[in-house]
Amino acid sequence: MTKYIFITGGVVSSLGKGIAAASIGQLLENKGFKIRMQKLDPYINVDPGTMSPYQHGEVYVTDDGAETDLDLGHYERFTNSIMNKDSNITAGAVYYSVIMKERKGDYLGKTVQVIPHITDEIKAGILKLANDDVDVVIVEIGGTVGDFEGLPFLEAIRQFRKDVGRENVLYVHLTFVPFINVSGETKTKPTQHSVIKLRELGITPDIILCRTEKPLSVELKDKITLFCDVDKEAIIDAYDVDTVYEIPLVFKKQGLDKIIIKLLNLTPQMEELPQEEEWMEIVNILKNSKTEVTIAVVGKYIQLKDAYKSIIEALIHGGIPHQAKINIKWVDSEELIIPEKIDIAFKDVDGILIPGGFGYRGIEGKIEAVRYARENKIPFLGICLGLQCAVIEFAKNVAGLENANSSEVNPNTPYPVIGLMETQKQTADKGGTMRLGLYSAKLLPNSFAHKAYEKDLIYERHRHRYEVNNKYRQILATHGLVFSGLSLDDNLVEIIELKNHTWFVATQFHPEFKSKPTVPHPLFRDFVGASLKRKTKD
Repeated sequence: MTKYIFITGGVVSSLGKGIAAASIGQLLENKGFKIRMQKLDPYINVDPGTMSPYQHGEVYVTDDGAETDLDLGHYERFTNSIMNKDSNITAGAVYYSVIMKERKGDYLGKTVQVIPHITDEIKAGILKLANDDVDVVIVEIGGTVGDFEGLPFLEAIRQFRKDVGRENVLYVHLTFVPFINVSGETKTKPTQHSVIKLRELGITPDIILCRTEKPLSVELKDKITLFCDVDKEAIIDAYDVDTVYEIPLVFKKQGLDKIIIKLLNLTPQMEELPQEEEWMEIVNILKNSKTEVTIAVVGKYIQLKDAYKSIIEALIHGGIPHQAKINIKWVDSEELIIPEKIDIAFKDVDGILIPGGFGYRGIEGKIEAVRYARENKIPFLGICLGLQCAVIEFAKNVAGLENANSSEVNPNTPYPVIGLMETQKQTADKGGTMRLGLYSAKLLPNSFAHKAYEKDLIYERHRHRYEVNNKYRQILATHGLVFSGLSLDDNLVEIIELKNHTWFVATQFHPEFKSKPTVPHPLFRDFVGASLKRKTKD
């Protein structure tokens, strides 16, 4: 029988439910359990694909092309569980599905209501993750207790315990225990009220994770136990640490895995943590490395770092094999159109990275960043839009195609080196123009990419609409642009490189989505390595 863990949050958002869920998943995997993970989001959008990065942060993409919440990235980085379209459910998707069923007559003329129809749809989405080889399904509920829009989700998980049996469901509540500087006191009252609100909705937490600056005293835990009616051993500190990758170790030290196993009456498949030693070494490198490398990340959403969450984490992973700490210098691409700001922006950086994005804003600045990296032989990694900017810059400044551009930015450009494919143009008014999910690419021998992957064929995740225009491939290649990764039919450019450069690679796909601290993505690993080598030479 599959067991279920539901993780809720209280008091304020952004406490780290996603990291907590991922850490619990890792602890259970290390005991030999097969897990699946899911995020339930109460907002009405059908998916986050069209949401502004300022509103939502990064859109994470799965192998099957689902555009999802960024917390799914945490799940994949911390565990071996692979996310898919069933791993993220929004209120919009739930209501849309119910309305479509009503339109088709599936409810036989009944009045369609939040209870039972919406809650049943939510529960059906959770049950999709359970099968004979899954021991535990871990479900994170977005938002905080008390949010009006989240009530149907909380009601659904309340019902779930009754549906599948009390012994098969565990409620974990992450809440805030603030330290008040003025009085010098740590306050448990927000936690008490959060749990009261949760209990008013019919859910009594089995475990409370206390988000706090430092470990709680025995007296504070006694107070939480008394007022929240949770066993003292199940009051777990989730205190501030130097790196999020330390969280599973913090939870393990307090016996959280044993508590979960006990409460769910699970039988461990193994007694030791086979990956714990490796994970401890990773944390040690991240906390204590004396070697540092500075990478400039050139973007237009830099005010909200979560817009580049997987980029940040993949860079951190890339430093681990080199035992190097990554310092990120955020560069606003819109400022780079001012010539005197370019040298200032890239002074003392060891590598330049241009991440993905949509729209024309900030493009010119990104093109200038590419030019600077190319001319000054600074290691460069371009991702998605970063590749497109690299092609435009090369076409303009090396291949002599004056005013070359992307048809997305300038529909009237005389040289649309980036544009929609003919098949995309035919479906442009019907949707379906995005290339989403896992696609294959064959690599050119002896290229930077081939040396990194050590493979002839790779599979990577995509999220983009525009492609390199094949009409210009020959002239670009003649002037030295290397197409080191192509689709199997040679029709789509996946990776470009530059000859006679320290390390210059750009990809049409998003390698950051497949990077883990235990298995850093090879392109990020080699990019950091090249940047570190340049730093050492300087």
